[in-house]
Amino acid sequence: MAFAHLHLHTEYSLLDGACRIKELPGRLKALGMDACAITDHGVLYGVIDFYQACKAEGIHPVIGCEVYICSNMHEKLYAKREYSHMILLCENETGYKNLMYLDSMAFTDGFYYKPRIDYELLKQHHEGLICMTACLSGDFNKLLLDGRIAEAEKYAREMEALFGKGNFFLEIQDHGIAEEKRIIPRIIDMSERTGIPLVATNDCHFLTREDAEAQDILLCIQTGKTVDEPDRMRMGSDQLYVKSEQEMLSLFPGHEDAIYRTEEIAKRCQVDFDFKTVHLPHFPVPEGETSETLLRKLVEKGLAERYPADDQVARERMEYELGVITQMGYVDYFLIVWDFVKFAKDNGIMVGPGRGSGAASIVAYCLNITQLDPIQYNLTFERFLNPERVSMPDIDMDFCYERRQEVINYVARKYGQDHVCQIITFGTMAARGVIRDVGRVLGYTYGETDQIAKLVPTDLGMTLEKALKISTELREKAEGDPRVKRLIDLSLKLEGMPRHASTHAAGVLITGEPAVNFVPLQTNDDVITTQFPMGIIEKLGLLKMDFLGLRTLTVIRDTLDLMRSQGTDMKPEEIPLHDPEIYAMISRGDTDGVFQLEGGGMRTFLTNMQPANFEDIIAAISLYRPGPMESIPRYIAGKRDPNSVHYETPELKPILDVTYGCMVYQEQVMQIVRDLAGYSYGRSDLVRRAMAKKKHDVMAKERKNFVYGSPEENVPGAVNRGTPSTRPTPPATPWWPCRPPGSNITTPPSSWPP
Repeated sequence: MAFAHLHLHTEYSLLDGACRIKELPGRLKALGMDACAITDHGVLYGVIDFYQACKAEGIHPVIGCEVYICSNMHEKLYAKREYSHMILLCENETGYKNLMYLDSMAFTDGFYYKPRIDYELLKQHHEGLICMTACLSGDFNKLLLDGRIAEAEKYAREMEALFGKGNFFLEIQDHGIAEEKRIIPRIIDMSERTGIPLVATNDCHFLTREDAEAQDILLCIQTGKTVDEPDRMRMGSDQLYVKSEQEMLSLFPGHEDAIYRTEEIAKRCQVDFDFKTVHLPHFPVPEGETSETLLRKLVEKGLAERYPADDQVARERMEYELGVITQMGYVDYFLIVWDFVKFAKDNGIMVGPGRGSGAASIVAYCLNITQLDPIQYNLTFERFLNPERVSMPDIDMDFCYERRQEVINYVARKYGQDHVCQIITFGTMAARGVIRDVGRVLGYTYGETDQIAKLVPTDLGMTLEKALKISTELREKAEGDPRVKRLIDLSLKLEGMPRHASTHAAGVLITGEPAVNFVPLQTNDDVITTQFPMGIIEKLGLLKMDFLGLRTLTVIRDTLDLMRSQGTDMKPEEIPLHDPEIYAMISRGDTDGVFQLEGGGMRTFLTNMQPANFEDIIAAISLYRPGPMESIPRYIAGKRDPNSVHYETPELKPILDVTYGCMVYQEQVMQIVRDLAGYSYGRSDLVRRAMAKKKHDVMAKERKNFVYGSPEENVPGAVNRGTPSTRPTPPATPWWPCRPPGSNITTPPSSWPP
């Protein structure tokens, strides 16, 4: 027999729970536990992360929620702000679907200060759920605290009748709080009187006892208070941590059954998530058509328009892509995107030419979804859709900022309002922000906190741990000043936790069934969104579309309208890409209002680079980011003197000559491993992804495969294909340091070539 925590709040009980999901399984294993539940306040935000983290460490995950319940969820009067807590655990898939529905309705229909359900809704959607009476804020415990014993017994018997014998439990908790001490005997007596079993829980809000202060800071951030305010909300106990089985046994001597019953309940709760099945909505096709025949008809028509000379290379590429798309089951995906892009264009809504890996598809090009020829620009389809790696395709679409919502509304009308919703995103407490939050709560002055926060560098992905290594002044203050040390120590404990939920700027979910069948929903400023963020939506095999609102497209629309009013009628696709006056303007750094080219650092780069064609602009945008920036001096030197460019082996010249020997594009990485080492198209994309995600273990293995080959992986290897394993000594070439100490991304180093 063993104990399992069935009442636990992760960081997704926003600004309340402080049990980090990443650290929780390790803590449980250290305590010898093999099961645990997640029961965040009123939300299911973290259940997938929790499930995966537990599974990875051999911990059995129990999916649940501490819901807010009231007598009438539709009544929204100030006098009726009261609500109670209740623990619901999912015993099976039916229970999980019911919990998703209950939690969604709590937001969309019952929200009033908190997402609330009521007992009437619970009666209709209780199947597959196990119920526990929760903490002191549960209705059962409130009745006992008021001394209304008969009413408490009536409530308990009614709840057992609703959920069924063995599915309703009386929770006992002891965190050293006086009210708990007072009602524990009453709960035990009620169990004996009714036969309803006891279950012992700890209301876990943080991992260890030492984290109590950090969790208290979270509460103050949530309520806008400081730690010194006497009337503020507080837990009143440092016992709300993940306790060991022995600690729980010592709390309830003589009631070991209530301790060990937790594991029995945990084992009954069996909910698994499917990360393999793709859930695409079906595109409605005319009678007599199938999705496959309709897609082929549309693509054939587009091919004839895009390549009027019946280009054989283009046709072979089209046939290959259609085969992969059909084989992977993404025909409806392309039809859905084609349809809403067509709607936008038919209604005069500006649409971008395409961005991201979707531009690598000739099918998308022939469907008029994208406007750049992937053959002309040597774009690799496998970067977009890889038959050797099953993942949802992702075409990001830009629309006029002012009319983006019209496109979303069209999609909602076509597939059903309850089949389309936007996607949640979480703001987190980043390095500088968490210092400001914690400093305010501790009562430090604004100036004092601001001074410390500004010592944290602004580099992308900066953390406090990195900042303490980089900033000597910050480190010295933390080591020499106890006040600063306390501020930094508490900030480190809270850094990275989600602070608030909002609506993703672009993400839209489209489902074949009502969205609530797949994900829990909520409302953000009257917009219905998912409770799961973008990454989780994709893991669950759901169709996520990015509808990006781009002000630049609105400016282009207004410019074309102004030209039209002056007698010059031009369509967006007729804007020339080879006007030398445009490149002269850009080379002068005269780029105010030019998308992605107007920053100060970028202007300096452009004046040094002197772009002369569209390919130069592509290279400039690709180079001006962390990592590739280091190649900028070499790129400029090569552009000015192509004869100075050195290639490690002749096979690299046709791949890298367009970027003067610099490896700038991910497509170049893919082509190098294919041409030199014999990788397949699909496997070359796996290498690209591993490199982009900095998977060092994967890259170490692929380095060996690249050089010497691997029969098991069907990779010949560069040496076996005639490339020497030792490289020649390159000639002496000028070199300019790309990022001298003190420089950052937005400020180009003064030592760039003049």
